[in-house]
Amino acid sequence: MNRPVVLGIVGDYDDTFVPHVRTNEAVQHAAQALELELDSSWIPTSECDADAARRLAGCDAVWISPGSPYRSMRGALEAIRACRLGGIPLLATCGGCQHVIIEYARSVLGYVDAEHAEHDPYASTLFVTPLSCSLAGKTMAVTLDAGSPIAEIYGRTQIEEQYYCNFGLNPVYEPTVHDGGLRIVGRDADAEPRIFTLPAHPFFVATLFVPSLTSTADRPHPLIIAFLQAAAARR
Repeated sequence: MNRPVVLGIVGDYDDTFVPHVRTNEAVQHAAQALELELDSSWIPTSECDADAARRLAGCDAVWISPGSPYRSMRGALEAIRACRLGGIPLLATCGGCQHVIIEYARSVLGYVDAEHAEHDPYASTLFVTPLSCSLAGKTMAVTLDAGSPIAEIYGRTQIEEQYYCNFGLNPVYEPTVHDGGLRIVGRDADAEPRIFTLPAHPFFVATLFVPSLTSTADRPHPLIIAFLQAAAARR
């Protein structure tokens, strides 16, 4: 008999924060649809400070949760790095997506001083900056690259998703990030990046929107379904 799929949700859980509560619900929606036994638990960002690879070693997949600033930015970045290097299926949403950009800029693109404006607004190398207007509470259209794995997951190229954020990729660094391998495969109506992937990774998806907000028991979110399928395959 297969053991349960082990999911680690890296973030600082707050039961009054709607995206955290909905994340818990959404993974259960997907697990039930897939008839998977799921062992899901939250991992505080501070627990990934020293040795994220060891802390996450028992996980079949990792979700970098919404809800930044994290108590430990280093912990969030180290968790992302461990998943990227270790081939652990990763889904990063909202603040998680923003930290995927920072980790990739520092560790892969060589911008060791890459920063997030929420963490250090006066840094000289800001890869994540305030959006032109807040997306918190908005539902907006996203166009997916035809033929991309993400379009295959959704089964279409036009989707609508809900947001809970105020920060995104600095447009100055958009070509650097995309051409450097963290591919932008989803954009909004203004062509601003909303979904990032690492094509060579088993499952590495970062979304500025929060897919758990639209998941229901009757209609589990397709991206979360695919994420747990990747976790089950790793198991």
